[in-house]
Amino acid sequence: MSVFEVPQGRLTTPFYDRMKAVDTLNTWHEWKGYTTPDELYCGETEYFALRNTTGVFDITPMTKYRITGPDSLAYIDRLVTRDMSKIKPGRVAYAVWCDDRGQVIDDGTIFHLREGEYRLCSQERHMAWLTAAAIGFDVSIVDETADVAALAVQGPTTWSILNNMGLEGLEELKPFGLTHFDFEGTELMVSRTGFTGDLGYELWMAPEKAEALWDALFDAGKDYAMRAIGVHALELARVEAGYLAAYVDFLPANATVRTGRTRSPLELGLGWLVDFKKPNFNGRRALAEEKRKGSTWRLVKLDIEGNKVADSSYIFSDAKAAKKSIGFVTSAAWSPVCKQNVAIGTVRTPHGEVGSNVWVEVYYQREMHWNREMAKATVVDKPFWFPPRRGATPPEPF
Repeated sequence: MSVFEVPQGRLTTPFYDRMKAVDTLNTWHEWKGYTTPDELYCGETEYFALRNTTGVFDITPMTKYRITGPDSLAYIDRLVTRDMSKIKPGRVAYAVWCDDRGQVIDDGTIFHLREGEYRLCSQERHMAWLTAAAIGFDVSIVDETADVAALAVQGPTTWSILNNMGLEGLEELKPFGLTHFDFEGTELMVSRTGFTGDLGYELWMAPEKAEALWDALFDAGKDYAMRAIGVHALELARVEAGYLAAYVDFLPANATVRTGRTRSPLELGLGWLVDFKKPNFNGRRALAEEKRKGSTWRLVKLDIEGNKVADSSYIFSDAKAAKKSIGFVTSAAWSPVCKQNVAIGTVRTPHGEVGSNVWVEVYYQREMHWNREMAKATVVDKPFWFPPRRGATPPEPF
């Protein structure tokens, strides 16, 4: 087995040495300048650990901005489409922010850490946009990505493992809540958040205590067959949960050149995040006009017949209308736990009503030969994976 060497100029997270110690595949890639594993043992093994016990994913490279100051709430409320005044200290909000045309720049989570103190987390870097949007507001915006080590701890046994670790009282934490603990003299923040659609938590800690946190976590879970996981397992779980990913299911509005390539929150099925009762927010006028006239595109979740994964497939209104597509698949997977062939896609309105049927053009290869198949698909309105334990408070012990 070759020894993996980090390319010159690439960063490593505080958990890198612990992940490298258990790595057997040597498959890594770059995530916002950091070295991140695709798989560590086997993508399928890691996925089943995630769904049956606990998977641990290093989310340190995720962009993190600390927003503070007298106008912090007013600024954030102006920035995003939802009403942030409803998000009290100790709570987390999923949110999207748009340009003036009402097109999504990115989505992410906003942590109301303490009164007047927020952390915005996203996949992409946004300091230029956040700074420009802050003109006229008395706020401070600090990129703290490298200052906070973070782990996503996801799966049905997560509460039991964290309880074994000594985090007492965590059973009372509701979804999208956060709380703080002392860990070896340093503040450990735990939020009941994640990207898997399952019971799970995210741990946030100063980098100097990262390895100690990793060791304590895996010691507490030594009897649960928990595993560190890579991006491949997390991506499959993400699709099952129906979550969207930037540059996969939508393109950031400030990163495109061609018109018609971006999407609004209404076109991404995120209309519930747009609060027109707010007096003003970025893109409000354009979104109000879109709501009045109707959207061009509609996000769809598809339950597809058969087991051939519909990667990058075109969507048609019927099996015989193969000359003109109505949309395309953006994310697709065969779901082992749901036993379904699932996909997320985008279609032109008025197509894509919940309960309607469409057809997906699937290409797959067997022994060098490509095959084409038209598969029937049903538009559904729920995530493919949504277990009751996801919202159970307290969680069921294991």
